[in-house]
Amino acid sequence: MTFRELQQRALELNGLYERLEIEKYGRVWTAQELALGFVGDVGDLAKLIQAHVGVRSIDNCQEKLGHELADCLWSIMVLAQKCGIDLESEFVKNTKEISAYVAGELGGSNSG
Repeated sequence: MTFRELQQRALELNGLYERLEIEKYGRVWTAQELALGFVGDVGDLAKLIQAHVGVRSIDNCQEKLGHELADCLWSIMVLAQKCGIDLESEFVKNTKEISAYVAGELGGSNSG
């Protein structure tokens, strides 16, 4: 699956969530509320990473870890769309810039 296909799937799921939110709450979640949900998922992810490396005990850790990572990715994709960010382009640009920086730092440490 391509990045754009993954993002489309995330947005389709968000559409279903929005229908449910309207049914349950009379409105869809705001970007701020989605971000707060994401923060909660990141907290859960941190606990699962601790379990993964052996400093916390959580049953079915590996299965839950995959689920939580996917939840976080979903949140990021939806938040990017709601904020008008082309996440694929930003990711490519950001990783190129960081790679160039790190490569420069590695070059500097080898010459001294």
